[in-house]
Amino acid sequence: MTQLTDAWNVLVVEGDAQAALTLVNDLRWHGHTASAVTTGAAALEEHHTADLILLDLDLPDVDGLEICRSISALCDTPLIAVTARDSELDRVLGLQAGADDYLAKPYGVRELLARMAAVMRRSRAGRAAARDMDLGPLVIDQETREVRLDGRTVPLTRKEFDLLRLLSSRPGAVFTRRQILSQIWHDTDIRRSRTIDTHVSSLRRKLGSSDWVVTVRGVGFKMVRR
Repeated sequence: MTQLTDAWNVLVVEGDAQAALTLVNDLRWHGHTASAVTTGAAALEEHHTADLILLDLDLPDVDGLEICRSISALCDTPLIAVTARDSELDRVLGLQAGADDYLAKPYGVRELLARMAAVMRRSRAGRAAARDMDLGPLVIDQETREVRLDGRTVPLTRKEFDLLRLLSSRPGAVFTRRQILSQIWHDTDIRRSRTIDTHVSSLRRKLGSSDWVVTVRGVGFKMVRR
């Protein structure tokens, strides 16, 4: 086994169970901790445990690009798309969806390891600068999951924080109810969207104003920088 100065907890998201096992074994052989899931739903459940995600875009339950978008909206965990889709358009779509790098199959393990190391270096360099989301008097610390308003800490539940962070990731942009359900609750059944209203109401109450989160009637919600 190769001993590494830097070893990471890697989540492999691969629709082919045998390919997932092979990749996990290769990563472990080179000194990393690795585990695998074979569906997009499982990736959304497990992504928070990983230092780095290797994502196959061809999954049995949902398109990998949607999973890439969802994970990128929820956290800043580095993600490499590892996929058989190898056209220029595929690469562009993968990077636009939030992938930090894109590696087409078949590939060599050494190239994969080199790309992983490069992505992790860039992630460490940018993490300190990107840690805080600053909306005037409202500051969201993504690393500690702490929210401060006018210097005081605002206690939020996990889902309230995830919702606030999603809306604040693009101030002024409208997020549809379906987008919010998919990215925060990993659900696309619009009939369950009343839970969004409950969490928005709670956020407004805790932030002391309804002006932070604005309802766009018939569409969704947006965050307003004050």
